[in-house]
Amino acid sequence: MTSEPNKNILMIKERRKIREMIKEKDKPEFLRSLWWKFPKFKNDPKYRRPKGNDNKLRLRLKGYPPIAEVGYGTNKKIRGRHPSGLYPVVISSEKDIEKLDPAKHIVYISSRVGGRHRIELIKILSEKGFKIANAKVM
Repeated sequence: MTSEPNKNILMIKERRKIREMIKEKDKPEFLRSLWWKFPKFKNDPKYRRPKGNDNKLRLRLKGYPPIAEVGYGTNKKIRGRHPSGLYPVVISSEKDIEKLDPAKHIVYISSRVGGRHRIELIKILSEKGFKIANAKVM
């Protein structure tokens, strides 16, 4: 069996690798067709799949930006992770904290939690060694 310090070192190394993978992740910015031509599209840069019969983007002509498709997916090891390499979890009560591990999870306190309860949760989380992503006290 591995001792506790060795296990922690392995977890730290794994998290470092994951952080590097997140930094290296390179994905183009997918924008809708003709966003550069019309002001109404510049203000709303969400991606829309090109569906027109003669749409140059849909036809993948040279000089046009890429279309979102299957090959651009994120690696399974880093999918859904925070840039720190931890899994984000939203909590709203002390009961939610019991199931979590500070070495694996980063905590977001729910926006539905009031000020007084938020301060209590922050104290409990910091005592247990959790990282809190939105620890701003009102």
